[in-house]
Amino acid sequence: MTLTDSDRTPGPGPGSGEPVTDIPGPAGLPLIGSMLDLRRDSLSAFLRARREHGDVVRLEAGPPGLRSVFHAVFSPAGVQQILGTEAANFRKDHPLYEEVRQAFGNGLLTSQDEDYLRQRRLVQPLFTKRRVDTYAAAVTTEADAVCERWRTADPAGVDLVAEMNRLALRTVSRILFGTDVEAAVDVIHRCAPIINAYVVRRAYAPLKVPRDWPTPGNRKAQEASAEFSAVCDRIIAERRAASREAAEDGGRAADGDDLLSLLAEAGNEEDGSLDATEVREQVLIFLLAGHETTATSMAFTLHLLAKHPEEQARVREEIDRVLADRAPTAADLERLPCLTRAFKEAMRLYPAAPVISRRAVEATVIGGYVIPAGADVVVAPWVTHRSPDLWEDPERFDPERFTPEREAARHRYAWFPFGGGPRACIGQHFSMLESVLAMATLLRSHELEAVDQEVPVAAGITLQATGPARVRLRPRDLVAEGR
Repeated sequence: MTLTDSDRTPGPGPGSGEPVTDIPGPAGLPLIGSMLDLRRDSLSAFLRARREHGDVVRLEAGPPGLRSVFHAVFSPAGVQQILGTEAANFRKDHPLYEEVRQAFGNGLLTSQDEDYLRQRRLVQPLFTKRRVDTYAAAVTTEADAVCERWRTADPAGVDLVAEMNRLALRTVSRILFGTDVEAAVDVIHRCAPIINAYVVRRAYAPLKVPRDWPTPGNRKAQEASAEFSAVCDRIIAERRAASREAAEDGGRAADGDDLLSLLAEAGNEEDGSLDATEVREQVLIFLLAGHETTATSMAFTLHLLAKHPEEQARVREEIDRVLADRAPTAADLERLPCLTRAFKEAMRLYPAAPVISRRAVEATVIGGYVIPAGADVVVAPWVTHRSPDLWEDPERFDPERFTPEREAARHRYAWFPFGGGPRACIGQHFSMLESVLAMATLLRSHELEAVDQEVPVAAGITLQATGPARVRLRPRDLVAEGR
């Protein structure tokens, strides 16, 4: 609830009926607070803060005079307030989103108010269930290509992180941009982590060096951004050239089903066109958010199944029974509940957006504590998804947590890998369809055995695997032959 004047008197504690302004939190080091802990491993720092201080925590980082203060909210009810019921009071004015805007432009991920509503209205037709279901053939075509390549893969194993990044990027490019960007894959994979790390480092730095200063970090990030933007410009130019060529040959300029076609058409509308810069910004955001999140979720699902052969066998039996020898279709999404449950459980343990940031407009009471006006606020799926109050033995991989009955019994915001409220991920159904159909194709073709038992991760704009997730591959037809 948003505060009225009568709410502003501190009380003795949560549960007493009076909101409390003295929010608990780690003391940290005398001069820099929690800065080192957050820089070394912010995900572990957030877990420790909840364990030691509860569901609403105040954290400070940086030296006196330059200290950043923000509040973390971990309870499902508090998350619902911030993302759902009181979303208008929690805006994307957090320093992290400002840095993302500087790096990638004011696309759908970062825009607000009228800009956001206009952009979402223009892009929404790509993500209706009816439209998304037509993407199934493109998904399975790309997954089949991976299966064929895996037949001659290194016997020592492949890295699922790299493999799923390439698969997701090729798939999203084919569907959203109507083109194959294989030539750009290496550029995107090389540049995106550099920009990601730069954005996060600046977002939480107590003192920001101006971007135009020629420091090594600035230069490296600028070079990566320029190369990344050049890739987007090339995709846009190639797509428009293909459309012009088709029109000159007497055909349609485009099939009208991809993102660039919709954005080009939007540029001709009277209610506010998208100029060339805005088109690039949308492409940048979709190349980043449209493949990294799905790739992360698929990589960790497959790695967890590789570590748990009994669950992998159960999933594979379902795939064989439902699909037999045919390619999966959109209708099969509901016919593969065992694989879907494994995917959801992997997103619980490894949410692609591990931390979500906002800034409070007005003072608000959450969990009995007063979040001040202007405060930076974070909610953390990484932490809420591991709360022992919500999940029994929370570190254990257990897909049965996501049976319909158990899902219905939980709070809506006990699991929120796609966010929630009016800013929930526009591509949720797209991600589910792409991931389940692609993984069904891969698992029908190959058995997976984990090489790396643990995969280190870090929080960036999205969850980043900082080490490989290697598995050995066994083509199933060769296994059946005893080879």
